[in-house]
Amino acid sequence: MSTEALLNKRYKLLGPIGAGGMAVVYKAQDLSLGRLVAVKVLRENLTGDPEFLARFQQEARAAANLQHPNIVTVHDFGKDGGRYYIVMEFIEGKDLKTLIKETGQFPVDRALDIFVQLCAGIGYAHRAGLVHCDVKPQNILITPEGRVKVADFGIARALASIRPGETTDVVWGSPQYYSPEQAAGEVPTPASDVYSIGVVMYEMLAGRLPFVANTQQALAMMHLREEPPNIAMFNQALPEKLELIVHKVLAKEPSARYRTADQLGRILISYRQQGEAMTSAQMTSGATPPNAQPRAGAASPASNRAHAVTPESPTVYRPPERSQPRPAPPPAPHSGDYAPAEEAGLDWIAVGMGFLAFLAVAGLIPLWGWVYFVYTR
Repeated sequence: MSTEALLNKRYKLLGPIGAGGMAVVYKAQDLSLGRLVAVKVLRENLTGDPEFLARFQQEARAAANLQHPNIVTVHDFGKDGGRYYIVMEFIEGKDLKTLIKETGQFPVDRALDIFVQLCAGIGYAHRAGLVHCDVKPQNILITPEGRVKVADFGIARALASIRPGETTDVVWGSPQYYSPEQAAGEVPTPASDVYSIGVVMYEMLAGRLPFVANTQQALAMMHLREEPPNIAMFNQALPEKLELIVHKVLAKEPSARYRTADQLGRILISYRQQGEAMTSAQMTSGATPPNAQPRAGAASPASNRAHAVTPESPTVYRPPERSQPRPAPPPAPHSGDYAPAEEAGLDWIAVGMGFLAFLAVAGLIPLWGWVYFVYTR
């Protein structure tokens, strides 16, 4: 489609700003409201495919109901002749995949800020009853001010539509960021998005993906069966508690991860607050911060950097035949590896109630003694 095209006499296409296997995204001018917008136009060779049209419309409906500062806003959806399009908020900035390629390993503070905002956006979708199903850096936009914007809910699933025990013979998504259950053809849950967020976290902190392979099938089996390399091999200065959080998020079993992006976000906020308090105390005392020295045996990030070919749009993967049982995952990490603020420490309310109960019982001892004395003399 040429630039300067006009959709429904309202949206003037100024030029392409992104493309994938499913659609092309244009920077455009909304002539009615006088503002810049982004218009995603479905590729013409797919407009005759009812399945693609249904997915395209599903994206518009799903995202249009999500109003959150960390989610790209959808303004409109329409059809002009044989062209189907979605009109979205125009975001100045870059996608996270581009920034990872430019930056390599992210500083912990900057990475935490992005993680917390990402969890806020995805967590809002979870509370609204949606699973994103395709969390990856290409779908995470970063504004020049550092605001995170989650895009592309094109294959999102409504939690209410998922039937217990449901499986699928075709998996849409990006194999580098699949959860193990998605790779096995099982239905995604909020914990599946948490796993994908974990892959993004690993990639930002290590400067590389946890699993690299030449085929989708090989990547899927690695997510199903293999533990990712210890992230400390690639980032010598990574705090150990943060390393443990990433390890938990990448657990093979959904029940061993944090349940939702909101829960993961609270853990990261708590961790960040603890780190800031510790840093303040160290500055006051002059103590050496932990992890200041490289860990013994850690590998050089440059010597271990590897990049997989990452699709710019969801791809199709067929999971193993149903006659083959899902490979048994390795044992999940011990829950005591990391005790977040909301899971650690004594329950002081319970302790206080127990103490009051003890005082009440102890106060009855004199009464019991008096009754015994009266009735036995």
